[in-house]
Amino acid sequence: MSENNKFKESLLDKNTMSITWELVPGRGAHEKEQRDVILNAEKASKGGKIHALTLTDNPGGNPAISPEILAAEIVQMGIEPLVHFTCKDKNSNQIESLLYALDRVGVRNLLVMTGDYMYSGFFAKAKPVFDLEPMHVLTMISAMNEGLEYKVHKGTKKHKPSDFYAGVVCSPFKKTEAELMCQYYKLKMKVASGAKFIVSQIGFDARKIHELIQFVRLNNWDIPVIGNIYVLSYGTGRLMNQNKIPGCVVTNKLLAELEEESKAPDKGKGARLLRAAKMYTIMKGMGYDGVHIGGHGTKYEDIEYIIDKGEELAKDWISLIPEFDYSFPDGFYYFEKDEKSGLNTDKIANRKGRTLDAKVGFVYHMSNLIHALMLEPGTPLWKPMRAIANMIDDTALERPYHFIERMTKTMLYDCKDCGDCALPDIAYLCPMSQCPKNIRNGACGGSYDGWCEVYPGKKKCIFVRAYARLKSSGKEDHLDHEVIPPWNVDLNQTSAWINLYLGRDHNAKKYGVKKVDSKKQ
Repeated sequence: MSENNKFKESLLDKNTMSITWELVPGRGAHEKEQRDVILNAEKASKGGKIHALTLTDNPGGNPAISPEILAAEIVQMGIEPLVHFTCKDKNSNQIESLLYALDRVGVRNLLVMTGDYMYSGFFAKAKPVFDLEPMHVLTMISAMNEGLEYKVHKGTKKHKPSDFYAGVVCSPFKKTEAELMCQYYKLKMKVASGAKFIVSQIGFDARKIHELIQFVRLNNWDIPVIGNIYVLSYGTGRLMNQNKIPGCVVTNKLLAELEEESKAPDKGKGARLLRAAKMYTIMKGMGYDGVHIGGHGTKYEDIEYIIDKGEELAKDWISLIPEFDYSFPDGFYYFEKDEKSGLNTDKIANRKGRTLDAKVGFVYHMSNLIHALMLEPGTPLWKPMRAIANMIDDTALERPYHFIERMTKTMLYDCKDCGDCALPDIAYLCPMSQCPKNIRNGACGGSYDGWCEVYPGKKKCIFVRAYARLKSSGKEDHLDHEVIPPWNVDLNQTSAWINLYLGRDHNAKKYGVKKVDSKKQ
């Protein structure tokens, strides 16, 4: 294998439109799905038009062969694999172990994601893990690329640096203000954590496609952006329209067009390939650095058609914009509309006065008051509460103190007694009990119209709720913060109040609180 990363080189070359093709490994080891992946990889390697082959990781939360295994085979063909690297079913140790394995076999390109919630397994629904979030994984990858250092019995040990090239996903195709703003807040954290490129989620609204690259330019990020092109059939479009494929957006208008196209003799194949080619053209015209092409049953010949036709149409990309007017009624856009082009201006949309996307109750306002009194250095009761915590720590009084805390927080917040409390970080909403993925650093990409990916129509995404709470008091940018560390499992079932006041939880660094060691140590 060449030492040069051809995928990375293609993305950084401003004269090259980088092409990735998404392949789905499927369930099994020696089945047709795996044979098709290898066959397509061989065709792509010989064809020379594709810079990387993307391999999914248990899409839809269903078991499949690990993409890392097929990636190790593909890299030997002389073409770069781009592995979906998700957090849904791996703890921190397993993530580190897999990174070592990928480094050893020369698989360098990773698309780091939260991952779909787990829905099936051999016996029953699999247990989700979500130990780390994408920002944490990116931090780990950065440390490995620099040469991971860690303490050993006699000093420290440093590993040989790895050469990972890690990107992230962002969805501009959100309907509500809260959902969209949370996506962009989280994207900022991902970039700050070391993301080297950005891939958009699946959507077909030209203004939203433009919006993402506008946002990147607004923040002066010198980071390649890849547009997502899905070769959309009526069957798959119907599933996306019903929100059965998390994060992928197909509006009613587009679905109606797909249904009509499906009545053609070729069942709509020609129309969907042409649509994909037009999206290629539009993305290239907007300044995207590459495209990520996927779609069930898509063949290598289809990919070549999309590229060639897309290049053929390139001069007239502006004229194609009206064909991709798939906006939501009353949908929110980050930028104001350019009526002439149908895209966006550089002017940020006014968010003041818009209806909140979730209700704001008494508990939030009461929690703010309590926080202002005692839960942060400099507040009136901080010093006496810290003194009390220090006094009762590891004494007989700690148990009743912890009991009162747990009962209070359970009634108000459905507290899980994790001991490393993130309530103030998320507008007093508990990620351990109210987010199925236990996310502390912003919404995943699976929400739809403000609803949680796992409980659509039943529970609002906690970050949508948090945004509404904060906006009600003009503090919505509170969610645009530094990355919150992973939950400290060592603190589980201990007093979060004591841990806060004695500098043992994740707030210690933020507040500059000196740690007080346990008296038992």
